[in-house]
Amino acid sequence: MLFPGPRERAVVAPGAVHVPGWLSLEQQRELVSACREWAQGPVPIRHTVLPGGGVMSVQTVCLGWHWKPYRYVRTADDVNGARVAEVPEWLVELGRAGVAEAYAGACGEGSGYAGGASAAGVYAPDTALINFYDGAAKMGMHQDKEERSGAPVVSLSLGDTCVFRFGNTEGRGRPYTDVELASGDLFVFGGPSRFAYHGVPKVLPGTGDPAIGMAGGRLNITLRETGLT
Repeated sequence: MLFPGPRERAVVAPGAVHVPGWLSLEQQRELVSACREWAQGPVPIRHTVLPGGGVMSVQTVCLGWHWKPYRYVRTADDVNGARVAEVPEWLVELGRAGVAEAYAGACGEGSGYAGGASAAGVYAPDTALINFYDGAAKMGMHQDKEERSGAPVVSLSLGDTCVFRFGNTEGRGRPYTDVELASGDLFVFGGPSRFAYHGVPKVLPGTGDPAIGMAGGRLNITLRETGLT
């Protein structure tokens, strides 16, 4: 079984910061357990059907707001008509801590969150999208642009390592940077990179640590401010 070796934090683009190994083993276990509960509902995890009839290979469950391509709604009329569960305060606090960590010191320059912990106090994510990738799942290059807020996106990785492709704000093509996101990694993008195209072209099966409670696959939790009321 392959496990990632020592890695260093990196500013991938202005406002886009990768912090390897940010989550402890215990935090990862707790998040995996929480994801299993969220997957049961009130709106259960599902493969999202796109307007053109295509079906996403990842499975998704939402908190706070339900993401229905390509907008946010309170009730999941495309699934079972139920209102999604709220984002728990402990997850909001984890997101704030992630912003503080990513934008500490020079890493925060140009992000709008320079100052680390003090500036992160204003971060108030009101939605979380949890995506499950099996070994064959992918995510095409896209922008997170349904939100009415320019606040950063906080991404937490659990389970198998993936290749995360982080691009530019103009289009899906080059230039882009491929980053390996392993279990426990934090990735935050905001400021000039908030609307950069990004995707997951590959998951690397067998690279996760079963000690976190996952037999295989990858979970990705993204926290966002929608700017909606």
